Amino acid sequence: MYSKCGSLTYARLVFDKMPERDLVSWNSILAAYAQSSEGVIENVEEGFHLFRILRQDVVFTSRMTLAPVLKLCLHSGYVWASEAVHGYACKIGLDSDEFVSGALVNIYLKFGKVKEGRVLFEEMPYRDVVLWNLMLKAYLDRGLKEEAVDLSSEFGRSGLHPNETTLRLLDRVFGDYFEGGKAKSSANGHDASGIRSKNQILTKYLKGSQYSALLQCFADMVESNLECDDVTFILVLATAVRLDSLALGQQAHCMALKLGFDLKLTVANSLINMYCKLRRVNFSRTVFNSMNERDLISWNSVISGFAQSGLEVEAVRLFMQLLRCGLTPDHYTMTSVLKATSSLSESLSLNKQVHVHAIKTNNAADSFVSTALIDAYSRNRCMKEAEILFERNSFDLVACNAMMSGYTQSNDGHKTLKLFAFMHHQGERSDDFTLATVLKTCGSLFAINEGKQVHSNAIKSGYDSDLWVSSGVLDMYVKCGDMRAAQFAFNCIHAPDDVAWTTMISGCTENGEEERSFHVYSQMRLMGVLPDEFTIATLAKASSCLTALEQGRQIHANALKLNCTGDTFVGTSLVDMYAKCGSIDDAYSLFKRIEVRNIAAWNAMLVGLAQHGEGKEALQLFEQMKSLGIRPDKVTFIGVLSACSHSGLVSEAYKHIESMQRDYGIKPEIEHYSCLADALGRAGLVREAEKLIESMSLEASASMYRALLAACRVQGDTETGKRVATKLLELEPLDSSAYVLLSNMYAAASKWSEMKLARTMMKGQKVKKDPGFSWIEVKNKIHLFVVDDRSNPQSELIYKKVKDVIRDIKQEGYVPETDFTLVDVEEEEKECALYYHSEKLAVAFGLMSTPASTPIRVIKNLRVCGDCHNAMKYIAKVYDREIILRDANRFHRFKDGKCSCGDFW
Repeated sequence: MYSKCGSLTYARLVFDKMPERDLVSWNSILAAYAQSSEGVIENVEEGFHLFRILRQDVVFTSRMTLAPVLKLCLHSGYVWASEAVHGYACKIGLDSDEFVSGALVNIYLKFGKVKEGRVLFEEMPYRDVVLWNLMLKAYLDRGLKEEAVDLSSEFGRSGLHPNETTLRLLDRVFGDYFEGGKAKSSANGHDASGIRSKNQILTKYLKGSQYSALLQCFADMVESNLECDDVTFILVLATAVRLDSLALGQQAHCMALKLGFDLKLTVANSLINMYCKLRRVNFSRTVFNSMNERDLISWNSVISGFAQSGLEVEAVRLFMQLLRCGLTPDHYTMTSVLKATSSLSESLSLNKQVHVHAIKTNNAADSFVSTALIDAYSRNRCMKEAEILFERNSFDLVACNAMMSGYTQSNDGHKTLKLFAFMHHQGERSDDFTLATVLKTCGSLFAINEGKQVHSNAIKSGYDSDLWVSSGVLDMYVKCGDMRAAQFAFNCIHAPDDVAWTTMISGCTENGEEERSFHVYSQMRLMGVLPDEFTIATLAKASSCLTALEQGRQIHANALKLNCTGDTFVGTSLVDMYAKCGSIDDAYSLFKRIEVRNIAAWNAMLVGLAQHGEGKEALQLFEQMKSLGIRPDKVTFIGVLSACSHSGLVSEAYKHIESMQRDYGIKPEIEHYSCLADALGRAGLVREAEKLIESMSLEASASMYRALLAACRVQGDTETGKRVATKLLELEPLDSSAYVLLSNMYAAASKWSEMKLARTMMKGQKVKKDPGFSWIEVKNKIHLFVVDDRSNPQSELIYKKVKDVIRDIKQEGYVPETDFTLVDVEEEEKECALYYHSEKLAVAFGLMSTPASTPIRVIKNLRVCGDCHNAMKYIAKVYDREIILRDANRFHRFKDGKCSCGDFW
C-alpha cells in the first residue's frame, strides 16, 4: 500500500520491522525503490543492495522480482547492471520469459545496444506489437532504414495487427521512397522494354519476399523519371498487402490517382483487393463506386472483402446487385456469398437460394463451393442436407471440419467422434480446428477416454502447444470432472490467456473446489492477466456456493475497478451471490442499479426474495416485471411459487400455477408442483398435499415426499407421515432423511416404540444419518460447530455464553420446546439437551466475536429445529442483533423478535 502510494520511507520502515519476509515482501520493497528511482541514484543503489541481500537469503526468485530490478537497471544508466541481471535471468531460467526478455530488449535499445537488443528480440518465442514498435523505432532513430524495411517485412509475415504507433512508424519507413521523385507516364517516350524489364525485376523481388529491394527498385524508377505502368502499381500494391502497410498502399494509390492509373480496371481491382485485405473495406467500397468499368473480379473482391469483415448483409446486397447487372457469378462469388449468408441468423432460406444459383450456374460441383455449402447447412443444423453434399465430395479437411462442427452444434457429438475416427483410420491429417472441435465434443459428452486419445493425437501431431487446442484439452478435462488432469493440461500451456485462466477457475467452481478457484484467480492476477466478465461471474458463483460474503464483496469490488458491473451477466451473478450469501438488501440494491435487466436477473431476485421469506415483495416484483412487458419463463414461476410456499400463500400459489399455463403456455413441471405441495404442507394441509401428489400426471420426486414428510412431522400427522415415508423409501431406500424424519415425528408424538422401530430399520439398512453442523465466518476464518461440540479453543467461554444467553432470553419469555428433544428422558434433561445445538453454539460465538452493530450470519446443513428457531427470535430481540440463519431450505432473518419466514419453514 505504502509502495503504491509513493511513500518509500514508510514502506521501508514496515519492511525492516517484519520478523519474517517471504518473496512477496521482497518483491514489494523492490517495487517501491524502482518506483522512486528515476533521477534518484541513491534509491537505485539501495534497490540493487536489497536485491543482492535477497539473492543470499532466498533461493527462488520470480519474474515479479526481476520486474522492479530491470526498472532499476533502466533508471541507473548502467549497461553492466543490465548485463548482470540478464546473466542472472539466464541462470535461473527466466531469460525465455516473455516479460523479462521484453524488458531487456527495451533496456538494450534505450542504451543504444541495438545489435544486442535485436539478438534477444530474435530469440523470443512471442513478440507483441509493442516490442516490434520499439525495435522499428530504434532502427529509424539511428538512420538504419534498410534494417527498418527488412524488419517491416518480417512484421508483415508475423500475422500481428499494427496499432496506431506501428502505422506511424511504417509511414516513416516507406515515406522516404516517394519523397522528391515523381513517376512519369509512358507518354514521355521512354523505352517500353525498360518498363517490362523493371517490372520483371519487381516481380522477382515480390516472389522472393524481398520487399526492401522491391521498394528500393521502385524508388529508383521514380527518381530516374522512368515511366510506370499498371503492372508496376499492381506489384507495389501487392507488396503493401504483404507488409500489411496501409501507409504504403495509400501512397501508391495517390500516385496512381495523379497519373490516371486508378481508372484502369486492373489497378482499380488491385486497390479494392489491397484495401479489403488491410481491413479498410470502406475505402474499397469508395474505389468500387468510382469505377467506370467493373468486371467479375471487381465484384468478387468487394463481396469477399465485406464477407470477411463481418459485413454480411452488405455482401449479400452486392451479390444481388451483381445479378441485376446481368453478370454470371463464378465459384469465387458463390464461396464468398455463402460465407456471408451462413454467418447471418435465420439464414437457411438465403443459403438455399444461393445453392439454387450455384446449380444454375454450374458451380455446385466445384470443391470450394460444395465445401462452403456444407459449412452453410451445418451452421443451420441441417445435417441431412450437409451429409448428402459431403458424401458426393472427395476428402476435404475443411468439409470434414464443417461436418464435425455441425454435428457438435446439433448435439449429435457421437457422429463427430465417428467421423474423426474414420479420418484417423484413413490416415488423413487433422488440423487445430479439427482437434478443438473434437475436444469440445468429448467435453459435452463427458467422454474422457476418447478425450484422452484426442489429447494424445494432439501431442503426436505437435498441436498441443497451440493455444486453441491446449485450451480445448483443458476445457475437456474440466467438463469431464478430472481436475487433476485439467491442472496438468493448464500447466503445459506456455502463456495462458484470460480464456484459459477462466476455464480453470470455472472448472474448480463446477467441480466443488470453490476455494481453489480463488487461489487460481490470485495466480491469474499475479501473472498480470486481467479477468473478463465471465471470470467475475464465475467467481461470484463460487462465492455463493461457499456462502462467502466477504469474498463475494471483494469480487464485486474487482468488478467495479474493471468497469464491468454494467454487464448483465456479471450483474445477475452478483445479485444471486448476495442473495445466497444472506444479504438480500445488498442484492436488491444492486438489482435496482442494473440498467439492462434480462429475465435471468429478474429470476435471481425473485428466487432470492422467496428464499428470504419476503413473499409479498417477491410477488410485487413479479407484477412489476409483467408491467414492463417482460415475459416470465418456467424459472420465474419456480421463484413465484417458492415465494408463496415460504410465506404460506396457498391460494396465490394455486392462482399462479393456473396462470402459467393459461396465460403463458408454460406447462407446469415437477419443480412447480413441488412448490405447490410444499406450500400446502407448510400451511398444515398435508392431506391436500398428498392428494395433489397422487393426482399429478407426472411421477412424484423424492424431494416432494421429503418435504411432505417434514410437514407431517411439524403437524404431528403420524398417519399420513407413515404413508409418505413408505413411498419415499420406495424411491430412495438408502435416504437417511426419511428414517430420521419418521423417527423424529414419532418422538415428537411420544411414540417411543415406533421411534425405536424406525431407528432399528435404519440400522438394518446400514443407513447413516447425516450429522448436523453449523458454521460461522469471523475475520475470514470458518468456525464449525456440532451438537455438544467442545473442539473450539474457546469452548469454555462459548458454553458460558450459551448459559448466559438462555438465562437472558428466559427472562424475556423464552420457553424451551422440549418436543424437539427426541429422547425419552425427564423434562429438565430435555431442556439441557436443547441448549447446545450447533446453531446456538455458532450464534453464541458470533455474539462474542463480532461487533455489536453487525449482523450474525450462520449456516446450517440441515433444517433448523423448532426450538432453535424460537430461541433465535428472542436472542435477536434481547441483544438487539440481526441474525441471518441459512438452513437446508431457506434463509431466516431474525430481527426485533420476529423471523422473515413468518414461522413457515
